[in-house]
Formats: sequence, C-alpha cells, structure tokens
Amino acid sequence: MEIKYVAEPTLAKFHACDSFYRGVRGNVRSGKSSAMSIEIMHRAQKQTPNQSGIRRTRWAIIRNTYRELEDTTLRTWLMWFPEHVFGTFNHRTMTHTIQFNDIYMEVMFRALDRPDDVAKLLSLELTGAWVNEAKEIPKAIVDVLGDRVSQYPPKMDEGCTWGGVFMDTNAPDEDHWWADLEAETPEGWTFFQQPGALIEHQGKFLPNPKAENVRNLNEGIDYYLKRVPGKKDSYIRVYYCNQLGYVEEGKRVHPEYVDATHCAASSLLPDPNHPVIVGLDYGLTPAAAFFSQRPNGQYWLFHEIATEDIGIRAFGEKLLLPYILKELLDFHIDIYGDTFGNVRGQNDKKTPQQMLEGLGLSIKHPNMSGPNIRREALAAPMSRMIDGQPGLLIDPGCRNIRKGLSSKYIFKRIQVVGDDRFQDEPYKNFWSHVCEAAQHAMVGAGEGKLLTRKPKVPKKREPSMSMGKKNGWMAA
Repeated sequence: MEIKYVAEPTLAKFHACDSFYRGVRGNVRSGKSSAMSIEIMHRAQKQTPNQSGIRRTRWAIIRNTYRELEDTTLRTWLMWFPEHVFGTFNHRTMTHTIQFNDIYMEVMFRALDRPDDVAKLLSLELTGAWVNEAKEIPKAIVDVLGDRVSQYPPKMDEGCTWGGVFMDTNAPDEDHWWADLEAETPEGWTFFQQPGALIEHQGKFLPNPKAENVRNLNEGIDYYLKRVPGKKDSYIRVYYCNQLGYVEEGKRVHPEYVDATHCAASSLLPDPNHPVIVGLDYGLTPAAAFFSQRPNGQYWLFHEIATEDIGIRAFGEKLLLPYILKELLDFHIDIYGDTFGNVRGQNDKKTPQQMLEGLGLSIKHPNMSGPNIRREALAAPMSRMIDGQPGLLIDPGCRNIRKGLSSKYIFKRIQVVGDDRFQDEPYKNFWSHVCEAAQHAMVGAGEGKLLTRKPKVPKKREPSMSMGKKNGWMAA
C-alpha cells in the first residue's frame, strides 16, 4: 500500500521539529489529526533497529472520552492505516499492533479527561504520545505523559531514538493552560498556529487565502462559508478563524459585552483621585470585583478575586483584606455586597457582613439589588460610549470576569422540544459569582439609581378663567 500525504506548510514545520513537547492549534478540518497520525508512523520508521533488525515503538493516543476516540480519532487513524493492510484493531484492549517490513509498533488508545486519571499512566513505558483535542485534557495528564515517554525501547536494548509528546487542538479559551504556554513558551516546548480558514474584516467573515487543507475538503472553502449563517460570532472565531476565545454555552446574561471592545489593550490602574468601588458576592464561592471611575465617567474594572470552596471569613482574611492593605491602602474605598450579606449563618449565627466588618471592613448593601436591576446596572456602562471608548473597560488580567461575561455567565437552556427557552435566573457556577460581584459594584456606584429614577413629569399649567371657559377645561 502506498500512502500519499502532503503536509500543509504549518504541519510540515511540525514534522521537522524535534522538540520534546509540540502543539498544533488550528480550525476544524485543517488536517491536524491526519498529521498527528502520520507523525507516529514517521517517527516509528526513524527508530533505531534492534539486533534482529526490528524497529520497535510503543505509542499512546489520548482523547477525553472513549466515544470521541472511537467516533473521531480512531476513524482517522484507520483511514491512514486500514486493518486489511496493517492488521486487525483490538477493540477489547483498544490497541492496534502493527507489523510490516522491519516495523513493530503498538498503538494504544486511551480516554483520559480527569486529573485523577493519571494513575492509568503510571505503569506505562512509551516511545511517544499524541494528545488529540488537548483543550479537553487537563494539564496534569500532559505532565505525567511527559514522564512516561522516551522509555521504550529501554536503554539496555536499542534505546529510544526519539520520544516526546505532541498535541493538537482547536483554539481553547484565553485562560486555558495551552494559551498560557503559548504566551510564555518554556524551553523544550514548541507551538504552531495554523492560519484560520476565515478572517474577520469589518464585521464580516471572509475566506483566508492562507487557509490550510482546503484542497482536501469536498466543498473547498465553501465548507466554512456555508456553515457561517446561524452561528454565533464567538463560535466562528474559535472554530473557523482559529482565535483564542470563549464559545457561548447558553443565553448570555450580558450580550452587551464584546471582549474585543471592552477588554483593555494593557493593564489598568485605579485613579488615586477617585474612590475605588468594590463589589462582593458571598456564599461558598465568594468573589470581589474592583472598579475605578475616571474623570470622564468611564469605569475601569482593574482587579478581580475569584474563589471556590472557601468560607467568607477565610476569603476576607486571606484574600480580600491582604490585597486592600497591599495595593489600596491610600485609596478611599466603597465596598458593596448583596442583600444576602445580612443573612445569618447556621453555625456561628453571624452574617457575612458581620464577619467582614470584624476585619475592619465597612460593607454597604444597596436596597436596589434585584437581579434585573443588577444586570442592567452593569449593562449600562457597557452600552454607552465615552470619548470614543466604551463606558466600561476591563483589565486583560481579569480572566474570570471576561470569560463569564463572554460565555459562562448564562441563562441555561430548558429542554423543551421544538422551542428555545431559558431559565429565568442566571445559572450558578464558578463564573457567575465574580460577574455578580461586578453587578453589585455598579449598583453601589449609582448605576442602579439611574435605572429606577422616575422621569419628571412637567406640571400642568393652571388655565386662566377665560381659557377655561373658552376651551371647556373647567366645569360650569
């Protein structure tokens, strides 16, 4: 069997690289999985033969679930290396043992999507590993894989000619471990970014002349163009344009937020001439959002504190108060919490407000704190323009608020056949708390009052006697 494979420009660079860790990020249908499959065979053929002239290698192919392995990854592998030529795939052990010419290789397919799955890897001795759709895999899995590769064949035999971990993925979230490593790439790592199939220009998505693998698609570039209508921009940017970003999972609470518009280009610092406005959200996932208002009325959200599974007292002692003392000691600070700050706990009978006030913090609770008012209070500055900029800018380091506003702070879909319906209350998750902390801050800053202020009705002018008689305004 003759295998014809022509690597796209980015993937050719990937094949030529010998880094221990390699990653390829690209849009859907860009040829990534095919390149990874070919890379395994390519490296197997370069392995030093043993005394019997056999090139032995052992590989692991990782995906987040066995369903995904069988439906996508395995199908691609067997397309390139069909069973009638390369031997029968063992579905019970999820292993493909290949013997031809001087090649002997074991390719094991494994589903690993949780950090505690590392135990499944501890006894493996591998030549190399391919992590398919790495954005679905925890970094802990990748770390352990790095300890298991380059171990087969053992040094006492012919040794391992090359070993390492290579990965492919669609564009992950901006706060994903992949994005962090791309931004500050450690020694021994190399990342490759394929050009997006589409590019965004003046609000439209157009074909990218540099798009890869288009020649291998039945519909060519129309594969993407035909599928754009009806999809959200966030989906198109991630899966068709290969941009880091967030994909919406429900009906967003704040559709006004556009990360490209409201995220500042650089870090933001509070204005010492204006009070710092802090919003708090309580519960077992307490959060805080820090705002500074500029002289022109624009708000800067310059810092966030997001937590999980921590009591309000520990939150105040270990996170909130230390940050204030270190960074904001010389600022006037107004802190606003939600109305649940006055609800007593079942254990010590103290409210969250009392616990924080015991640390020397003064907490205010605006009366207008209903979910609709809170939502509109944060939406208001995002929806207006001030001196050519949005009324709210967010520091790029506030990743949890940005991710929440972009995709995670949502009204969850209700399963109703034939209809799109959503819950009335925002879905409570990790990101909802820090977003609602930002809402509390804006209510406290006065945005809530602006929304509830009754319009002034002009007083009726009392008609003169003659006018009343003439126009019939007065009773006879």
